[in-house]
Amino acid sequence: MFEAETKVRVRYAETDQMGYVYYGNYAMYYEVARVEALRNLGLAYKALEEMGVMMPVLECKSNYLLPGKYDELLLIKVKIAKFPAVKIVFEYEVFNEDNQLINKGETTLAFINMKTGRPCRMPEVMKVLMEPFFES
Repeated sequence: MFEAETKVRVRYAETDQMGYVYYGNYAMYYEVARVEALRNLGLAYKALEEMGVMMPVLECKSNYLLPGKYDELLLIKVKIAKFPAVKIVFEYEVFNEDNQLINKGETTLAFINMKTGRPCRMPEVMKVLMEPFFES
């Protein structure tokens, strides 16, 4: 299993009239966390695109438990529990500054060949980087 963490400060523009994180912004936080997770793995998303592979989101789930608030520093934990093939599933847990779990989410992305627009397998370089996290 691969795990990573990143932190995001809630900006004023990301809140609603109540000062709470607007629900749609959690998808953006998920994106920040997964891009940083891949970078921590040793593979920038930009490098994937340069290899001719893109990763569109197929599904996004979010469970709102407590509100995130303006100027809080949120901790986003990312987990890849299953070894990817043509699809990759990222699981997220978002914690506030009091270490309270405020949001849980999941995104499913596909590996797509940018030239053909068709699904493809995870790039070999990514496979090599991920294998150590899934050895039993």
